[in-house]
Amino acid sequence: MRTNVTMPQLGETVSEGVLSQWLKDSGAPIAEGEPLFEVSTDKVDTEVAAPASGILAEILVKAGETVPVGTTLAVITDSTEEPAADEATSDGAEPEGGSEPEGGRRPLTPLIRRLLAEHGLTEAEVTGSGTHGRITRADVMATIAERADRPAPARPAVPDRDEVTRIPFTAIRRRTAEHMVRSKATAPHTLMAVEADYSAVDAVRGKERRRWRDAEGFGLTYLPFVARAVTDALADFPHLNASVGDDELLVHPQVHLGIAVDLDGDGLVVPVIRGAAERRLRGIARAVRDLADRARARALTADDLSGGTFTISNPGPYGTSLTGAIINQPQVAVLATDAVRPRPVAVAQPDGTHALAVHPVGNLALSFDHRAVDGAYAARFLARIREILERRDWSAEL
Repeated sequence: MRTNVTMPQLGETVSEGVLSQWLKDSGAPIAEGEPLFEVSTDKVDTEVAAPASGILAEILVKAGETVPVGTTLAVITDSTEEPAADEATSDGAEPEGGSEPEGGRRPLTPLIRRLLAEHGLTEAEVTGSGTHGRITRADVMATIAERADRPAPARPAVPDRDEVTRIPFTAIRRRTAEHMVRSKATAPHTLMAVEADYSAVDAVRGKERRRWRDAEGFGLTYLPFVARAVTDALADFPHLNASVGDDELLVHPQVHLGIAVDLDGDGLVVPVIRGAAERRLRGIARAVRDLADRARARALTADDLSGGTFTISNPGPYGTSLTGAIINQPQVAVLATDAVRPRPVAVAQPDGTHALAVHPVGNLALSFDHRAVDGAYAARFLARIREILERRDWSAEL
């Protein structure tokens, strides 16, 4: 029995990939589900598992080649069949993947090298569980988790003031930088902000805090409330759920909401909640938590990062006051949610006067592409989000 190994579809918008590295030699036994090769696209790097058990009889595409989705890369035969590797290497060339290296350990794949560099690890610090001691993604992530439990090392001595510390950009940092520069060069950014009173939100969070954590296993933050308000507001202001085309505005029929996630200072990714407008508060909160966890575990797929129509950036937990976020191209707007703090506000009284009270207040800052909409449209959008946050009966959402 022969099983063809093909280039997988790693995302709806991904049509090709780079075969970065074979993780098995031609003629080697392979078990179904065992990592077989590594693929790199413009969005993610991932290991691909063998579709069947048997012998890796033929490798048809060399490492480093870019091939379309669906291309046959190799052939796996039943273990009772004779492998055809002799024909593939009859010219005396080294079989793809090479023989067992000196010292017994396979070379690091590009994905593993990137993970080690991003987390400041060396090859010697990670115990490999793969063939010939090969280091897998799971090995690196286990080492990262183990290191997180260790006490922090003492700070090194302060270097001489004239000494420059050179920190090479990681792959994710380079991609983030390129994306930000392209966005600023493409769209005329305009920043607009409003204050929002979170008293109605806080009333529900305080009442439901314990019950929510017991049921969901994580805290109920401000972000799901803002995301829910944004999706409803976009129904009234659809020109901000759009992208700019060739002398036209492309208005999207559904809200696919991007949530910017910081990768511990290594860069940003924006995974997407698809069909966000059809979800209520609890569904959005679960989706935000899931995407953030998988982003930090480097477990997102290309589909998770594709197709967003509007983005929320959430620097508020770090105490920010006003953030001018950069638009995630090809979208036309991004909303930043800044810190919610107790502030004195004027509260209207029945007799028409005002009294001072302390309420939780935070800024909502919208960066928008002035090619797509004008200031009045963006201002009304922000006012609508604020109105939803302040006046909705949020207890009904839970």
